[in-house]
Amino acid sequence: MSAAPALDYMYRYAFSSMLEDAKAGPRLRLATSGGAEPNPFFFQGELRRPDRAADLLRGLSEIVDARFNVPPSMLAKILRLADPVVTSGEGTLRFEVFSQCCGAYARVDLLPESFKGEQMGRGTTNVDFNPPLRAALARIRAGDKVGLNVGVDVLELKRGKEKIEERKVALPVRWLKGFVEALASQARMTPQLETSGDEASRFFRSLPRTKVKEGFVSPMGRGLRLSQASGRDSVRVAGVERLRVLEGLARHCVRARVHVDANTGASAWELDMGDSRFTLALSPEPWRGFSGEGQALEALASEKWRKLLPLVQAALTWDAPIDASALAARLRSSETDVNAALAALGTRGLVGFDLAQGAYFQRVLPFDLSRIEEQQPRLVAARKLLSAGGIKVTRREGEDVEAIVPGSGGEHRVRLGPAGARCTCPWYAKHRSDRGPCKHQLALQLFLEAERAPDDLPRPSPRRRDHVQG
Repeated sequence: MSAAPALDYMYRYAFSSMLEDAKAGPRLRLATSGGAEPNPFFFQGELRRPDRAADLLRGLSEIVDARFNVPPSMLAKILRLADPVVTSGEGTLRFEVFSQCCGAYARVDLLPESFKGEQMGRGTTNVDFNPPLRAALARIRAGDKVGLNVGVDVLELKRGKEKIEERKVALPVRWLKGFVEALASQARMTPQLETSGDEASRFFRSLPRTKVKEGFVSPMGRGLRLSQASGRDSVRVAGVERLRVLEGLARHCVRARVHVDANTGASAWELDMGDSRFTLALSPEPWRGFSGEGQALEALASEKWRKLLPLVQAALTWDAPIDASALAARLRSSETDVNAALAALGTRGLVGFDLAQGAYFQRVLPFDLSRIEEQQPRLVAARKLLSAGGIKVTRREGEDVEAIVPGSGGEHRVRLGPAGARCTCPWYAKHRSDRGPCKHQLALQLFLEAERAPDDLPRPSPRRRDHVQG
């Protein structure tokens, strides 16, 4: 069986070009592709609480190993492409992973208080967390002196005379698709529940040891409880066993928060350790991987964000973190269009969302990602429908529009408007709006935008070639 598609390096920069503050005044530091680099790391430090950091990273390993909804025949293929994406920037070191089914996204944020060291610049890499590294993490104790170095090609863990070195591996394309959907969901989330670390630890220890198809987490006094019925302020969790990974980590936390996406029912569980954080985002159902949701498709189908894209990307370089509403005001644009531009950057893996800060953060992925938008099959199909012609508007009343959109199985009636979107196709009949718009709704959206401002739409750029492993 062939490996899943993955992106390998097309070019290499050891760090990002930047303007640094120095004692003698601002200093411009330019990156070059190739050549000898005196310092191959963009992060070098020593962990202040190595036992806690080791537990958090081992928690990520549990998520990567988890198979909530994957046929056993796919297991070996997925395990070959299941290693953390590590990002250094804004004084924070972030480790991100998906479960094998992409239905769970987890991130460890090591904040400046958690380490002694230096960030030489922003950078992102994807490294292998193999058995020797996991075993080394399991041996770490509170009094150990543990160093951690991260570079473009390597991650080093040093404990006494022991040194574990992990090398860069290919980045799974399905993770990039998962990144944008996890981003879209988390950016919409609002806080729902909060409790102390002790109460959170007590709650996670009380979870059933067997699989539970569905449960509702509700406030109970100062803590939380799991029940089979929905109640006031409760949070629905499908596949309750997905929360079990938090049991061993909650003993470190001082505060736990639960965030909910009202549009889809996805939830995120944030453990705040003071000097670090562990965030676990769960898709609405175990069988619904973030990589296949399509929640960002409506924003990506719009053309309005394209002119904003370079401005928003530049803001990511100079501002940390990014608040969409503040950026929209500064650029004299709508927050909707700024969020669409951020979603477009998310399809290329260049943006993540931090629930604790309520803001976006930058990833610096050294890959040629010009074809990542082609990994959105509904959007690709919608553009083909638009190019084929035949879309006919049958009714307009203000912002309500109805039209006939030809499809592979015949013509379909599509309605777009403030009250929501509808379509007569089988896909919409099955999913409604739970998994984003269907290709016919997207095609009509593209048609209406081209109709309103045909001269403003950019011409497609020439297609560049990626090296894709498959």
